[in-house]
Amino acid sequence: MESVKRNSIRGFPLQFFDFISPRFCSSCEKKLEIDQKVLCDDCLSNLAHVNNELLNSEYIKKFASEKLIEEIFVPFNFIKEGTIQNLIHDLKYNSKFQSGIFLGELIFLNGIEVISKWKIDLIIPVPLHRLKKAERGYNQAEFIAKGIRRKSGIDLRTNSVKRTRFTQSQTKLDLVDRRKNMEGAFIVKNKKSIKQKNILLVDDVMTTGATISECARVLKKFGANKIYAVSVGLA
Repeated sequence: MESVKRNSIRGFPLQFFDFISPRFCSSCEKKLEIDQKVLCDDCLSNLAHVNNELLNSEYIKKFASEKLIEEIFVPFNFIKEGTIQNLIHDLKYNSKFQSGIFLGELIFLNGIEVISKWKIDLIIPVPLHRLKKAERGYNQAEFIAKGIRRKSGIDLRTNSVKRTRFTQSQTKLDLVDRRKNMEGAFIVKNKKSIKQKNILLVDDVMTTGATISECARVLKKFGANKIYAVSVGLA
């Protein structure tokens, strides 16, 4: 019975929907099979993974000194004009929400042993400022977080932390300027929801870690227990 449900929608076989409206790989544009999501198997297997040595090195460089983030997990390298960049671009600028959910699922499936070990109580996507969210219409990190929740079953909260200050683009700033740019950018709205909780912060790309660190700082200030961070790509 479960197999029938997975392979049908409202009684119609998935083959019917794929025939009426074929789905194509977001990378190579090859027609997707029924059991494939967003990417075909070939493109999925060719994604550039982050090895443990690089991940540990990046944690030490970005987070170790401030002692706000316990550990990080990032499955993929963010390569210019690569598949991960294209998927994130589609999510952020073309409203491809399914790509975000798919990327969140990949984060969890690739890091299931590590993330399960963290004993996470809450998933919190890094929030956008209301003006940026109004301009885009949504927060892309929320869809990535939804993918993690779908696979993990962990509680997702989108209203515990609020971004109160509109910050300039971080793209051309170095680490020091990025940290200054993010100072005081967040507040905790629902203090009870984060008290003594192990929290998983979710963002799309991890560059210098300044945004994640500032978000973690305010969560720690108001009683969060341990904070961990994940993102799709490491830049």
